[in-house]
Amino acid sequence: MSAFGRSETADDLLAALLDGMDAALCAFDSDGVITHWNREAERILGWSAAEAVGRKGFAGWAVRAADAQDVQDRLMAAQDVPGRQVHEFALVTKDGGRVLVRTQSAGVPGAGGKPAGVYCAFSEVHAQIDLERSIALSEALMEDASWGVVLVDVDLRPAVVNAHAARAFGTGRTALLGRPLGELLTQGVEELEGALQHVLAEGAPPAPVELWVSVRTAEGVRRRCWRCGFLRLASPLAEEPVPLGVGWLFQDVSEARQAQLDTAQLRFRAHQLHRAGRVAADCEDPAEAAAVRLDFALAGFAEHALLDVLDRSADPERRRLVRSAASPPVLPGPGSIPVRYEAGHPVFQALDRIGSVRSSAPRGEADEEWARARQWPEGAVHALCTVLRSRGRTVGALTFLRGASRAAFERVDAEYAEEVAARIAADLDLAGAASGSGRPGAGRAGPTGGPG
Repeated sequence: MSAFGRSETADDLLAALLDGMDAALCAFDSDGVITHWNREAERILGWSAAEAVGRKGFAGWAVRAADAQDVQDRLMAAQDVPGRQVHEFALVTKDGGRVLVRTQSAGVPGAGGKPAGVYCAFSEVHAQIDLERSIALSEALMEDASWGVVLVDVDLRPAVVNAHAARAFGTGRTALLGRPLGELLTQGVEELEGALQHVLAEGAPPAPVELWVSVRTAEGVRRRCWRCGFLRLASPLAEEPVPLGVGWLFQDVSEARQAQLDTAQLRFRAHQLHRAGRVAADCEDPAEAAAVRLDFALAGFAEHALLDVLDRSADPERRRLVRSAASPPVLPGPGSIPVRYEAGHPVFQALDRIGSVRSSAPRGEADEEWARARQWPEGAVHALCTVLRSRGRTVGALTFLRGASRAAFERVDAEYAEEVAARIAADLDLAGAASGSGRPGAGRAGPTGGPG
């Protein structure tokens, strides 16, 4: 290829690059004559490259006469100082209007390092301000936001994480990048991934979504409620929207939601106690009233409830418990066979403490074996035993059992169980007094169950 051909190809390539830029660009030689003018400059000011190239400066056509010398001096000064110079000028469009532009100019070195001219990139100030606002917003979200911000790629892995989100996950920002969400969350990951997939496929939901998750941290697993908003991210450079991932913003609302749940739970349990009292008042047999209270207490609280009473007719040196009722019924039959609890059983611990005892199956031990060893129904994983007391005497014990689908009993659960136990103990004491025996409810079958 000839030298002329190489030069022509290079000029064509340079023209294509200049015309493809999103910013307006012009260039001046060392005398201030315009040598380059791209299409974006033509769009902003209306002057074509044929009309602009070859002119000396902007005087007489793209700037007011009063401003021409100042604009020319400030632009050409860029070839004498290192780095870029930023200025704002009011330029004149071809149709006579004025537009405020922000320019970035820098010198072009020639042979031997001598100044050969200046290039100047410019854009409308409002467009530049919009860009700067977008950049500032992105930086603020990634650094100073009071809520978590995570940019998730199309593989549903964190690509960018701000400081707040890193604290919410209990780890460093870089430690989260590229990791599957399943490694970060022990519960709630299916719901979160489902929401992200929906956003990628259908777009952002119309309202925030609240998700309960369990976060795996160095201190252990933490249960949190996050109010989440999602935005689908698409590339602005593609002809058709190409998903880049999802912008996920979240706030921790665990305390507020837990307070609401606790209030609703307290209201429900108080309502259950009230309903149980109304129904028990219509029972002629106090032992039947105790069984009624047992059924009402079970709703939303546990899977099983066992009511055991002390047999005072037996050897006083040896405590013997007899199953009075169970909800739901375990085995039908007379309530006169002692329950075979071994020494150290949580029920005996509750009797010794005159209080409540909570117990859960240890990890790695089969639920059936743990429950069977304690004479509890199959599937029991969590237990709460509390003592029955009436008129200063121990009447028996009440046991609530939960399966693996429920959380372990907490202190607030023990308080509710103790309230139920106080009312059942009064019923059993009344039943014992009515029967004239030393054991409450003696001489009759359990209303809802038999021996364990």
